[in-house]
Formats: sequence, structure tokens, C-alpha cells
Amino acid sequence: MTDIGHIVVSHDIVADILDLARPLLSDSDLGPLVNRVGSSRFVCIGEASHGTHEFYDWRARLSRRLIEEHGYTWIGVEGDWPDCWRINQWLRGRGDQDLGARQLLGLFERWPTWLWANEDVVDFLEWLRDWNSTRPESKRVGFYGLDVYSLWDSLGEIMVWLEKYAPEAVESAMQAWQCFVPYQEDPHRYAWSTRLVPQSCEADVVALLMEVREQASLRAGDESAFDAEQNAEVAAGAERYYRTMVRGDRESWNIRDIHMVDTIDRIARHLGQDSKGIVWEHNTHVGDARATDMAQGGLVNVGQLLRERHAQEGVALVGMASFRGTVLAGAEWGAPELVLPVPDARPGSHEDFLHRALGEPAVLMFGDDRERPWLAARLGHRAIGVVYHPEREFANYVPTTMGGRYDALLWFEQTTALHPLRHEPPPREPEFETEPTGF
Repeated sequence: MTDIGHIVVSHDIVADILDLARPLLSDSDLGPLVNRVGSSRFVCIGEASHGTHEFYDWRARLSRRLIEEHGYTWIGVEGDWPDCWRINQWLRGRGDQDLGARQLLGLFERWPTWLWANEDVVDFLEWLRDWNSTRPESKRVGFYGLDVYSLWDSLGEIMVWLEKYAPEAVESAMQAWQCFVPYQEDPHRYAWSTRLVPQSCEADVVALLMEVREQASLRAGDESAFDAEQNAEVAAGAERYYRTMVRGDRESWNIRDIHMVDTIDRIARHLGQDSKGIVWEHNTHVGDARATDMAQGGLVNVGQLLRERHAQEGVALVGMASFRGTVLAGAEWGAPELVLPVPDARPGSHEDFLHRALGEPAVLMFGDDRERPWLAARLGHRAIGVVYHPEREFANYVPTTMGGRYDALLWFEQTTALHPLRHEPPPREPEFETEPTGF
């Protein structure tokens, strides 16, 4: 492409962004977006990092309006099922009523604890509890963890439930528990052992899942049975996930995201056909993988799978992006949290064009025409993880066609780091990265 052609293309992209953008200064500016997506069964709200105040704050604002104005009944987050189930019960007035949101979130132990134990989540959960307190129990909004990591915690919850409701099944369930005992609650130690000796706990965990499903079916509609069955699904998924991850197999990404979408489906079925869900996850999970280079690598994600499974019911994908600022992250997996600089976006990236066009926060809604100059342009789109090195910014951009990846985007010029509830404690054991390899 000649320089003149590049200038023309750049001008067209900037003009297209200007045409789509509307100022984002207060909650009222979310109105058109809320009305656009409010009829969808599922609204997924992304974030370009897990450590940015503005992303958490505006995600909460958008969620509040969807709950208040369009009757959304549950929120699913990129968190562990047992931790989030405790919050769900608290929000519904069923447990830990002597604790506040700050104390509940302080119980989160998996690194990075700041992912949920931060001031923005405290503010939202306190609002949601107040909202629920004025409504009948059947109309209260739930809060659920979608992730696959909590192998040991989920196994423990299963055993407690069986002892209470199906003591005759405990003896057979102990086979799965005993299979993992030699690995001292370290899923990586277990996973590495399967590389050396081709023997795993897979059969025992699958047998446990089938047992719990059978026992839960006898208590259909019971909340504790639903919790137990999901913990069994997590245990089975986690066993497979960790075993795949240590092989350096990119399929571990797909195992995790398929598990999260299966969990979304189970929650939706449990809460009934009139339920409506909001999903909080990173852009890399929310934005449709088919509009990125993930697809060429054989990777799928939550946004793609929800669109494929639930197009008729309505799925809206909302991303977020920023130009510069600060972010909370670690220098390595398990390290203490740091407030790190986020440098100006890379020239030629989506963020660079948004900055040149706008220079202030904005909401951009994509209509039916996704072949417009900006929406059809395949450019880098920044993604910051919980481990971040600003000096390696070139590696943080995912080639993206914005019009295929999202249905709307919230844009911020300058962002600031989250405020954690506490400093990250030193790990009791060496921490190992639990993000999928190969991405």
C-alpha cells in the first residue's frame, strides 16, 4: 500500500469511529446501549485487563442498569465456583449474614486475590445485596463462578454435601478423594505425575460426577444439590484441564472456555427459561474468537460458543479498551501485586485509532453493517493479563476485526489501577501459572 493509500485508509477508520462514538461521561450515557442489548438472554461484558478500575466500575454501572431496567437475574464471573457460591448465598440472604462484602471477599485465597477482592467489587456487591433485600427470594439476583480451577475446594464441598444428604454414597466417593491425596492438594504435582506415569484419577472423578448427578437428581430443584452437582462438574473439568495443561497442549484453553459455557448453560437451566444472565470476563473470553487469530490456532472462547448456542435467544458482546494509564498486575505468577504503567497504545492498533479519533471516553455501538472501515479493519487490540511487563508491549496485541468480535465497545483514554482490599499474601506454596499454555 502506498503512503497515500495508507492516509486514506487511516482517515476512513477515524471517520468511522467518530460516526459510531457517543460520549461516555455519566451513567445516563449508557442508556442507548442498555436499550440495545437489554432484550438479549445473555450480555457478556469484557475488560482489557483484570487490574483496571475503570473497567470494573463501568462494568458494574452497566450491569446495574441491566438489572434495574431489563430484569437480569444472575451474574457469572471468571472466578471459582465455591468462592462465588458463598457470595451468591450471602446476596440471597441465606448465609454469612454477619459478614460484610469486604469480609467475604477477604476470604478469597487463589492468586490473584485482587481479581475479586477489590474496592469496586465491594461497592457493587453491597449495592446488589441492598437490591435483593427489597425483593422476594425468587426475584433475587445470583452471583456464580464459571471457572474450572477449584479442584480441591470443589472435592471438599462434594464430600460435605454427600455426608449430609447421601451418606451411603460417601464410601464410593472417597475413591476419588483418595486418588488425589498423595499430591497434597497441588493439582500441578498431580498433573505432572500423569506425564511420567500414564495413570490418572480421571475414571474416579468421572465416577464421582455420575454418583453426584444421580444423588442430585433425587433432590431436583434443591439449591444445595445444584451446588454439589456443579462442584462435581468442576472437579471433572479441573482434572482434565490440569492434565492437559502440563503437556503444553493448547487444548487446555478450549477445555476451560467450554467448561465456562457449559456452566452458563447449567445456571440458565437451573434458574429457568425466563432467567437472563450477565457474564463478566476478560475480552479474550468475551470477544468472539472467530474475529481474531485465535481461530487459526484452533481456539474457541465464551463469546463464540454463546453466539453459536444461543443466537435465537440473543447474545450481546461488549468489549472495553484504553489508550494509556496504570494497571494492577504481577511481574510473574504468584508475585505481589504492583501498580504498573500502561504505555501509549501501539501505533496502528485499534487503541491508537480510537485515541486519534476521540481523545475522551466513549461508547461505540455497532449496527447491522459490520463492513464499515473501522469495524472491518483487522488491527491489533491490546490484552493485558494478570502477569504484565510494560516493556514487552508488542506481545500484548491480538489481531482483531472489531465488528466481528463485539457488538459494542466502551473506550477510555486514561485508566487507573484497581485498589485491592489487601496486599497479595506470600503464597504458602510455590504458585504455578494456571492460564492455558499456547496463547
